[in-house]
Amino acid sequence: MPFVEANGLTLYYERQSGPNPLLFISGTGGDLRNKPNQFDSPLARDFDLLSYDQRGLGQSDKPADAYTMADYADDAAALLDALALEKVPVMGVSFGGMVAQELALRHPERISALVLACTSSGGGGGASYPLHDLQDLPVDARVAAHLKVADLRNTNEWIDAHPDAWQKRYDLALAAQRPDRDEAGAKRQLDARRGHDTFDRLGEIDMPVLLVGGEFDGIAPMENMQALHTEIRGSELRFFAGGHLFLIQDNAAYPYIIQWLKEKL
Repeated sequence: MPFVEANGLTLYYERQSGPNPLLFISGTGGDLRNKPNQFDSPLARDFDLLSYDQRGLGQSDKPADAYTMADYADDAAALLDALALEKVPVMGVSFGGMVAQELALRHPERISALVLACTSSGGGGGASYPLHDLQDLPVDARVAAHLKVADLRNTNEWIDAHPDAWQKRYDLALAAQRPDRDEAGAKRQLDARRGHDTFDRLGEIDMPVLLVGGEFDGIAPMENMQALHTEIRGSELRFFAGGHLFLIQDNAAYPYIIQWLKEKL
């Protein structure tokens, strides 16, 4: 299995051979053992796709000290160093989009083009939904609450009217909750997420940036994406039909992103 030493950690990564490199930074709780994942997406057909388990998660190291967003950004830069990748396009989704913002600010020379998906700047631009508030709920309640905030169409009225569809969504989300998840590492990631705030620095980002989000996302609401667009000079903003999982809910999302990235190569 591919492990690499980066920023004082052992990180687990996977890489899908393709014509052009793309670093994909995943969201809260991301674990490459969960399938399907980004390597099952259209990105893997068009890019030399690279992704990894972030500190505290999956098969990567889980140090016992507190994590910061700067740590996560430096981990990503160190991974590129370890794999001899000097400058690549980067796509960050949700929490990964927060990490990607910090990466663009701390290591701008490493990014040729940046896609920020369903994410937030924190601070004056608004924070994403406080998922740490759900952390101590029983798993079944946490899954249900997450599904409701991830797609604002999942109202109690809709659930009552579509019990079979809701049960299918719930069962799929519950199955993704790994019993071997390191709860301490996951909590440290959420604690780092609480402190995320790039808003006052977004004007420093000077590279092609595409912002994409879901129209019904309650985790990273449309107004948070609009705030990123306002502050990042020259950025492009596009919304798709879906919630926090718009990438798999709207068939137009991946083709749009892939075409944008190819134009920036």
